[in-house]
Amino acid sequence: MKRNTLLPKVILLLSLLFVCSCEGQKKNESDAYVYKSGDFNGIGKWYMGREIAHVMGFQGMDWLERPEREAEENTSILLKNMGINPTDVIADIGAGSGYHVFKMAPLAPEGMIYAVDIQDEMLQALQQKKEARNMENITLIKGSEKSINLPKNTVDKVLLVDVYHEFNYPVEMISSIKNALRPNGKLFLIEYRGEDRSVPIKELHKMTEAQAVKEMKAAGLTLERNYSNLPWQHCMVFIKEQ
Repeated sequence: MKRNTLLPKVILLLSLLFVCSCEGQKKNESDAYVYKSGDFNGIGKWYMGREIAHVMGFQGMDWLERPEREAEENTSILLKNMGINPTDVIADIGAGSGYHVFKMAPLAPEGMIYAVDIQDEMLQALQQKKEARNMENITLIKGSEKSINLPKNTVDKVLLVDVYHEFNYPVEMISSIKNALRPNGKLFLIEYRGEDRSVPIKELHKMTEAQAVKEMKAAGLTLERNYSNLPWQHCMVFIKEQ
């Protein structure tokens, strides 16, 4: 019986195409980042001209809960800016010890607040507070450096408070956030104003509006509005590009 010599060649060709495709994808992902020395407070990894800052560990939990935080950040105004509805599903990414989570939960009694963090110690603190306050509309999510681990089209609003600049993989994280947002969903990006040198925060832990817009634009998100009513921070609202 005559052997089919064409089939092995086709299989080999398809295998090579698959390998090349995967290698090209990895190359594109790695091409987004540049590695070089920089600020002492940075990790030596750069994205679109911005050095990524070190993540604040759970050891800084007391700072997140400091009594003067309301005066410095005016969280009450931030929540008004978000226009939270009773049925909203909101994801607080980098929720930490839950400073914003437990303020948002009462405003969305028929919805859900996803508290996402990558540090077990933060999640443990969140769980203790949730049980103590008996709040059923809060769900804890263990995220990763590349994903918020939420399903597609499930979230109305995403809140990022002083955390985006610390993402080790901003491309992958914003892609994951965008995937979880519903078509009319909004991303609230809160960052200390990099344009204002009087804001008493380390430079690497600030962002300018221009830099934020550039990075979000690359991810397919458009600036809808930047509220200027917070003392030290930008309150930038981004929506999916149609």
